[in-house]
Formats: sequence, structure tokens, C-alpha cells
Amino acid sequence: MTSPRAEFTPHMEHYTFVLEDQPYLGYFQYGNEKTPVYTTDRHGFRVTPGPAGLRATVGDDRPDGPVRVLAGSSAVFGVGATGDAATITARLWHTHAPRLPWLNIAGQSHNSAQELLLFTLFQHELPPVEDIVLLSGVNNLVLSRLPEEQQGRHGAFFDCGPAPDAVPPPDQRVAHATELTTRHLGGWKSLADALGARLTFVLQPLAPWVRAEPLPREQLLFEELDEMSNFRRFHNDISTMAVGRTYADRLAAGCARLDVPFLDMNVALAEAAGPEDWLFIDRVHCTDLGYDLVARQLADRIDLA
Repeated sequence: MTSPRAEFTPHMEHYTFVLEDQPYLGYFQYGNEKTPVYTTDRHGFRVTPGPAGLRATVGDDRPDGPVRVLAGSSAVFGVGATGDAATITARLWHTHAPRLPWLNIAGQSHNSAQELLLFTLFQHELPPVEDIVLLSGVNNLVLSRLPEEQQGRHGAFFDCGPAPDAVPPPDQRVAHATELTTRHLGGWKSLADALGARLTFVLQPLAPWVRAEPLPREQLLFEELDEMSNFRRFHNDISTMAVGRTYADRLAAGCARLDVPFLDMNVALAEAAGPEDWLFIDRVHCTDLGYDLVARQLADRIDLA
């Protein structure tokens, strides 16, 4: 019998999540990879295809002149997209906000400290940057399950130790993730101001924060993944609409203190999607349609078009 994942998302077999050990970052995509679903430049950043056959990358070819940056983790990388042209950056450049090229600056399974460090390590490769959109927030909350000894001073990272038998209560997890996210956002703000770039923070979408009930196809995919992972065991407590809204409210307050515009993509996506629109391949990563709707909401709601 064919599994839902094999039936509905056969392209996901090409997202192997095999990453290269990297000093400082911990791990990152391999450079010069070309699979049936994604392409990376010499550094490991995903290629953004644009109009008229153009491409934009951090380390290889791109049009002359200023750029815009979308930064974050695996959702920004575009895990779940059927090809480079279906990522958020590609949809922005090709259709929804095409005035300037968009660079995809994302590392899979990165927390907010790694996202910030990634940008600083490759800033020397960048042309003038007009906009920085940071689509983030979920990984810090996921990692908040880990015990204090694994959190260190700057937050836990994936694969830093065994999963615990017990997790902190949701309020404690939200408070911890909010503090880390806004602390590192202060570093982004300093960099953006120095570069003369406009910075916007967007809370990335998580399926149960967008819809209380997934579509039947999404439910089948989630259930299959739950059999292979511990997501339900460790994250069921944060996978509620109430926790998502509380987290968004606290992040919005932190952004206001830093004078950084904030957008909750969960609310935006819920308002934009039709009742039968298939948005999620798993709880964190979107379908092609989901990523296109995210790009459209970014363009419309933070005045990128």
C-alpha cells in the first residue's frame, strides 16, 4: 500500500536533510548541489530563479545592483517546494514583488542565533541590500523543549543532545523562545540600520496556528510523520491556536520595542487561503500553493510590491 507521503509528495524524497558540518554554523547545505527539486550555489545557498531566465544567489551569479533578502530556516530554504521556482523568494521575484532580485539566505534546522550568524558570515558577499525580511520564530519554540543545560547562553540547537522525557510548560516555552528571538532580532536591527536596509520580522506559519483542523490530505501526511518522529509527543502542547497567538503577541511587543515591523503570517495565511487550499506538506513546510500565498501576503502586507 502506498503511503500518503509517497502518494501526495513523492518529491520529498529528494530533501534528504543531509547537511555538511560547518565551523561556527554547525551545519549547512552542501555547495553546488543539483537535485531534481533544488539547486545550491557554491556556498550552499539555494538559487532563486527569476524572470527572463535570470538567477540570484549569494555566492554565484545575480543581476547587478541592489537586492532584497529573505532570511530564515528550512521554510525559507523552501523544503516542500517541488522546485527552485516554487520557493518564496522565487515567487516574490518572479511575480509578487519583482522590482529587485531576492536572495535566499537560509540554513535548514537553524535557530535564531544561527540565522543571524549566517548573515554576518556572508555579508561580505552581498551587494547593497534594500530590504531584509526575517521569516522565523518556530524553531526557537520547538527547541525550547530542551533542558537548561542544553540551552547555554544563546539557545539550544538541533541535535545538541538527547530528547528529554519531560518538557517545560507552554508558558515557559513561549517566554524562553520570545526572549531569544527578540534578543537576536536586536542584532539584525543593528546590521540592517548599518546597511541602510529596511528590516521586517515575520512569524513563520505553523499548520495548527493557521487552521484548527487540517485538510484530510494534510491530516494523513501529519499522521504518517508522527509515526516516524516525536513531534506529537514533544510539541502537542504548543500546537494550538491559543499558544500561536500568545507567541505572536509577545513577539509583536518585542518588535515594537525595537521599532521593527511585525507580521504574523499565520493570521495572514488563514485569511488568504481558501477552505480547500492544500497549504502544508508537514506542520512546518508548505506546498507550492502555500509558499505562493506566503509570498503574496509578504508583498501585500509589508508593502514590497
